[in-house]
Amino acid sequence: MRWIWIDKFVEFESGRRAVAVKNVSLAEEHLHDHFPGFPIMPECLMIEAMAQTAGILVGQARDFAEKVVLAKISKAVFFDFVRPGDSLRLEARMDMIADEAASTKGRITRDDELIAEVDLMFSHIDQNLAGKKFPEENFVFTGTFTSLLRDVVLEAAQSGESAAESGR
Repeated sequence: MRWIWIDKFVEFESGRRAVAVKNVSLAEEHLHDHFPGFPIMPECLMIEAMAQTAGILVGQARDFAEKVVLAKISKAVFFDFVRPGDSLRLEARMDMIADEAASTKGRITRDDELIAEVDLMFSHIDQNLAGKKFPEENFVFTGTFTSLLRDVVLEAAQSGESAAESGR
């Protein structure tokens, strides 16, 4: 089973920044155990949501030709709890991208309140210098992840067409 920790992209600027949303619901199984009677979203899952948001930003910058994996959590600072009913905004900005790796800076907010800062490093494992062999198929960017991105790209294209038509 693959868990997707973002619901949709709302903004996407190729190679620059991505904004996704995550709506936290009491219907999510893990909230019933973390902590009973006071359910909160685990911080590790917020890091994973940011890793998915930023990882797609990094992968898309190279047309998903590389297998991109989380290599390091450079910074993860949390300022508040996240409870069922909260809607999170995850913003990832590309800090650096090279053949072997990329780094991102991220912010998680609820309304306009800063919930967390999460900076990540990713490895392009196809460019791994250790000589390890990986499967040919891209096992990181499956159809589920790329469908999240496809929706925001289609919306942007439709908005661009509408703007162009109104300018005629």
